Amino acid sequence: MSPFFYKIFHNILPLYKGRNLFWQFVFIALSLVFVNMGFDWFYYQSTRGETLQLLLFPAIFIGFLIPIILPIIMFIYAKLKNNKRVLNTAYAIAQAALLGLGISSLYKVFTGRVGPPYFLTGIDTSHLFRLGFMRGGAFQGWPSSHTSVAFAMSATLFALYPENKYIKYLIFIYALYIGIGVSVNIHWFSDFIAGAILGTMIGITVGKSFLERYRIENPINRNQYSRL
Repeated sequence: MSPFFYKIFHNILPLYKGRNLFWQFVFIALSLVFVNMGFDWFYYQSTRGETLQLLLFPAIFIGFLIPIILPIIMFIYAKLKNNKRVLNTAYAIAQAALLGLGISSLYKVFTGRVGPPYFLTGIDTSHLFRLGFMRGGAFQGWPSSHTSVAFAMSATLFALYPENKYIKYLIFIYALYIGIGVSVNIHWFSDFIAGAILGTMIGITVGKSFLERYRIENPINRNQYSRL
């Protein structure tokens, strides 16, 4: 079986156990708080400025393209250089992106949240959820898939390269840019927060799993991860 599917089902189950299950309740509770207290609507009205939206609008496209392009580039580089660590990373971030997209989309299928209006309006729609099955589709709504995927990939890289502070800074900036970018264009603030927490959970789980895989297959490089 391809390393892309390495323990993929085992990496889903921990998301609904122990500490991760607690964090699932946390981002659900936070979303309810933001909606019911009116913060989502306040954030929407406060951030719909032309300049801010223009600066952050590229996050929509970057957040779509990077999860596709980055694993491919890393895979090609790893094969050309015979770099097993980078190859392991390529498989890991690809799986993290897939799980981030799949799980967040599954939640959307059942929550059917209505997205924010494209143009500033005085009608508060932040509380509109169409609970059921496929009442709002699987592409828009709660939580943000852009954010889930960005944070899943970033947390995976964080777990696989604990010794590289530059990677830590870059991936944090990247994930934050994607999350905030979509929150001022196509998502509510609580969509962003829920996606960030969900994606981080996924990334840490996948990262640890592929870290174990790399250690088993390359025991000579075990010291690279001594600080994890």
